[in-house]
Amino acid sequence: MKKIFYLSLLTFFCQISIAQQIKYVTKNNDWDADSLGNHRVVLTLQNANTPIAKAVINWRRNDQRPENKQLIVVDSVTNKRIMNVSVAAISRESGVLYFEPSQGNKKYFVYYMPYKVDRKSNYPNVKYLKAQQTATDDWAQSVANNKNIEGANVESIQSVNAMNSFYPMEVIATETEVNNLISQNAGKTYLVFPEDRLHVIKMKHDLPQRWILSGVKSVFNGEAKKGENYAYQLGIYPTAKDLTGVKITFSDLKSKARQVISSKVISCLNNSGTDYRGKAFEKQVDITKGDVQAMWCLVNIPATVAAGTYEGTVTISAKNAENTKVGIRIKVEPALAVKGGINEPQKETRLTWLNSTLAQQNDVIKPYIPLVVKGNSIALLGRKVILDKTGFPKNIQTYFAPEMTSFSTKAKEVISAPISLVAENNNGTEKWQSIGVKFTETQPGTVKWEAVNTSANLQMNVSGSIEFDGFALYTVKVTALQDVDLKDIRMEIPFNKDASKYMMGLNLKGEKRPENYEWKWDVPHKNQDGAWIGDVNAGLQYSLRDENYVRPLNTNFYLQKPLLLPTSWGNDNKGGINISEKDNHVLVNNYSGARTMKKGDVLYYNFTLLITPFHPINTDFQWATRFYHKYSALDSIKQTGATVVNVHQGTPINPYINYPFIKWKEMKSYIDSAHHLGLKVKIYNTVRELSNSAYETFPMRSLGHEIYSPGKGGGYSWLQEHVGDDYIAAWFEPGYKDAALINSGMSRWHNYYVEGMNWLVQNVGIDGIYLDDVAFDRITMKRIKRVLTKDGHPGIIDLHSANQYNKSDGFNNSGNLYLEHFPYLNRLWFGEYFDYEKNSPDFFLTEVSGIPFGLMGEMLQGGGNPWRGMIYGMTNRMPWSDNADPRPIWKVWDNFGMQGTKMIGYWVENNPVKTNNPEVLATIYKKPGKVLVSIASWAADDVNIKLKIDWNALGIDPAKATITAPEIKDFQQAASFKDGDEIKIEKGKGWLIIISEKK
Repeated sequence: MKKIFYLSLLTFFCQISIAQQIKYVTKNNDWDADSLGNHRVVLTLQNANTPIAKAVINWRRNDQRPENKQLIVVDSVTNKRIMNVSVAAISRESGVLYFEPSQGNKKYFVYYMPYKVDRKSNYPNVKYLKAQQTATDDWAQSVANNKNIEGANVESIQSVNAMNSFYPMEVIATETEVNNLISQNAGKTYLVFPEDRLHVIKMKHDLPQRWILSGVKSVFNGEAKKGENYAYQLGIYPTAKDLTGVKITFSDLKSKARQVISSKVISCLNNSGTDYRGKAFEKQVDITKGDVQAMWCLVNIPATVAAGTYEGTVTISAKNAENTKVGIRIKVEPALAVKGGINEPQKETRLTWLNSTLAQQNDVIKPYIPLVVKGNSIALLGRKVILDKTGFPKNIQTYFAPEMTSFSTKAKEVISAPISLVAENNNGTEKWQSIGVKFTETQPGTVKWEAVNTSANLQMNVSGSIEFDGFALYTVKVTALQDVDLKDIRMEIPFNKDASKYMMGLNLKGEKRPENYEWKWDVPHKNQDGAWIGDVNAGLQYSLRDENYVRPLNTNFYLQKPLLLPTSWGNDNKGGINISEKDNHVLVNNYSGARTMKKGDVLYYNFTLLITPFHPINTDFQWATRFYHKYSALDSIKQTGATVVNVHQGTPINPYINYPFIKWKEMKSYIDSAHHLGLKVKIYNTVRELSNSAYETFPMRSLGHEIYSPGKGGGYSWLQEHVGDDYIAAWFEPGYKDAALINSGMSRWHNYYVEGMNWLVQNVGIDGIYLDDVAFDRITMKRIKRVLTKDGHPGIIDLHSANQYNKSDGFNNSGNLYLEHFPYLNRLWFGEYFDYEKNSPDFFLTEVSGIPFGLMGEMLQGGGNPWRGMIYGMTNRMPWSDNADPRPIWKVWDNFGMQGTKMIGYWVENNPVKTNNPEVLATIYKKPGKVLVSIASWAADDVNIKLKIDWNALGIDPAKATITAPEIKDFQQAASFKDGDEIKIEKGKGWLIIISEKK
C-alpha cells in the first residue's frame, strides 16, 4: 500500500508540473526593452468588459526579490499603461495581481522586470524600477469589495528576443518541486542531472523546471558524428552538504561490434586541462549545498571509429561523499564532422579549443634569426648577451645604427659591469662561490642555462633563459643554509651612461632619465614593478617578480586585480629602487631591505629582461601601408589611397566584442571583395573582455574564476538577468546590445583565442588584427603571430592603446606595459588621452613613436600634431578623428617618393640638417639628389630659425640647390627659401621642406 501511495503522489506532482507549463515565445524586438524590460506576460480575458481582472501568473522567475520590482500593465491595442493595478502577492515562483481592463480589449501585457539605464554610455548600469502603488485608493478599495472579477488567462511569457529568453534552462523549479525531488532520492548526498549540449546549464543557485519534468536520470543519451568534438554536461546538485573535490572519471565507450572509443579522448573541462603556456593542470571543484555545478565532459570522437552506439559509464566522486555512476550512451552517426564540427560552435564543439597547444612550439618568427651560442655568449638579431659565471649577464651589447634603419658593426655596451645579486649581512657582503654556467637547452628559439652560487650563509640557484626576440627570464632561488640576519638583498644593474639616456616607468613618463631617482612599491595603487632604461639604439627593460607573479588586469580595471607584492623584492614594502649617476655609469639598485632568514627558508628573486631594440624600423612599410579605420564601402576606401581597412567591433560584420565568429560569412564576403580591389582587411579582436553572445559563455562560467574575473556584477540588463552575480561588467555596444564581461587575465581562453584566430585566417581570410590594448602576455602574442603569418598570410598587427598613466590603470606607461608585445607588432597607435601638445620630444620618442624598439606609429587624440608627428614618420589615421586627414601628407610622400629614403632623426648626432634652436628639431628623409626635411617646434612661442646644413653629407651641391616648401592643406602654404634664410616657425607647428639639386 505504501508503494502504491508513493507512486500516486509522484504521478500527482508530475501532473501539477505538466499542468503548470506555460508557453514561452521569443519576439523580434517588438517593444522598447530599455523602458519596459526584456520580459512580459501576455494575458487574455474572456469578457472584454469586466471591470476588474485577476491574473495568477506562475512565471518561475530566476531573479532575486521580485517583490521590489515594478509591474507595468499595458493595453495591447492602445499601447497605454493601465495605472489601476494592485499586486496581491508576488514571489519568484508566482504572482497575483488585479487590474482595471480597458473596455472592449481582451489582451494585455504585464512587463515584470522594467528598468532604466542610468547613463547612455559604453559602461551603463541598469537600475530596475522599484515597486510602487499606482492605483487610486478608491479603485483599490473596490477590488476588495467587488465580486464581479474576471480571471485573466496566461497566454504566454514572451522575451523581447531570443538572446534574452529564459526558456527553458532559466525557468526555475518551485521549492515544493525541489523538496519532492530530494525526498524521492532520499539517502543521496547529491543528485546528478545529465544534460545535452544544446540545453546549457546557466543557473548557479536554482534547478530548472526542465529537470523536474525529466527527473533524475541514470543514463545519458546523445548523438554525434564521426570525428566530432562532442560535449555533454553533468549537473551536480548537493542536497545534504557541501561537496569537496568533485571529480569525473570515464570508462571506455564500447559498441556491440566491440569497437572502442578510448577514455583517453574523454575529459572533464572542469577537472583538468592545458593552460595557456601548454602545461597540463588539474582543478579542484567544490560545490556548495543547494548550488548547481555544470561539469562539461568532452568526447573527441575519432574520425576512424565505426558508426554505432557506444556505451560506458561516468563516475562522479567527491572527497566527502559517495560515488555515483551514470550510464553514457552515444550514437555515432555515419556522417563525418567537418574539422571536428567547429563550424557549428552553437553545439559547443569549440570547447576543446580551451585545451589547445596550437603554435606553442617556440619556433623563430621572422624577422628574427636563430640564437647562436659560443662559449658563454648568446647572439641574436642585432644583440648579444655574454654570461658571467654567476649566470647573470656580464655584458649586453646591441648592434643597431643610431638612425635605427640598419645594423651597425660596432657594439654599443648596455651595461658597464655584470648584473649582480648582492646579499649583505651585518659583517659585509656574502661572497658568492660560483661553479660556472651550465647550458641545459640550446634550441634556435630558446637557450637555457643554470648556475649554482654559494656563500657562507646562502645558496643561490640561478636558472636563466633567453629567446630569439631578446626576452630573458630569470628564476633566482635564494636558500638560507643557516639562520642569518641580512641588511639587504639587492640586484645591481650598472648601465653605461650613453645607453641609459631615457627612462620610462616607475612613476616616470617617457623622458630623460633623472640623475638620481627613488621609487617604492605601491601595488594597491600602481601597476609598477620595473622600467625601461635606454637610448634609441640600446636599452633594457626589467621587471621584478617572485614565484607567485600573476599578470594583473589593465585598461580601467587594474584596481580590481592589482599586482601581488613580491615576497622577496617587496619585503613588506621595505623594498624599492634607487638610481644614481656617477661619471659614465648609472647604477640601478633594486633593494629589498633588511630581513631574517631561518635555515631552509627560500626566497625567489625572479626578474625578466628585455633587450631593445628588437629590429630596425621598416620605413618603407610605413610609407606604403595606410590604414583606414572604419567599416565603409570598399570602393570609397580605395579612392582615399588607404591600403588596409581596420574593421572595429560594433560593426555589421564584426558586431560582438572579441567574438568575431557569428557574422563570419558576412565578414568573409567583405574581405573577399576587399582583396579583389587590392585592399587588406584587419579586424578588432583581442582579449580583455568577451561578448555575452559567445556560445561558450556559460560553459566557461562553470569554470569559476578561471576565465571570468570575480566582481560586483551590475552593468547592462542581460548580465544582471542571466549571469546574475560575481562578474565585472565591461564594454557595452548600444547598437547591438552587446554586453561584455571582463576576463580574469591569463587563462585557457587564450588557447581558444589562438585557435579562433587561426580559424579566421584559414576560413575568413583576415590579414591581421587590430589590438585595442592587450590583456595577454608575450606567450600568447607569439602564438598569435605564428597563426596569423601561417601559409604566407601577412599577419599585420597594430596596437592601439589609451594612455595607461592614470589611477584606473595603475599609473603605468603604455609603452612599458606592452613592451613585451612590441617584437611582433607592425605599427603602434598611441592613442587616446595622449597629449601631443604639452609633452616633450623625449616623450614622443620613447612612449609614442616606437622608434627605440624598431617600430613606427600613428597618432590618435584630436588627430595628433601633424608637424611633430612627421619628425617621427607619423601621421594620423583616417577617418577616426575630426579634422584629421592624412591624405595631404600621403600626397607629399608620393610626390617626393618616400619609398627607399633613409630616415635620419633629430636624435642622430651627425644628422646633416639641424636647426640653430634646440627647441626646434629636424628629421630628414634622404635619397640621391634630394631630401625631405621635417621640422617641428617645441618652443614656447613663435620663433625664427635657420637651418644648419652639411651639404657634403647630403651629397648636394649648395650652388645648385633649391629649398622649397610644397603647399599642404591644413599644414603649410607654399614657400621658397635660400640657404641661411630665417624661417618662421609658429608655436607648436613646423614645416616640410624639400631640398633638391637642380639637374
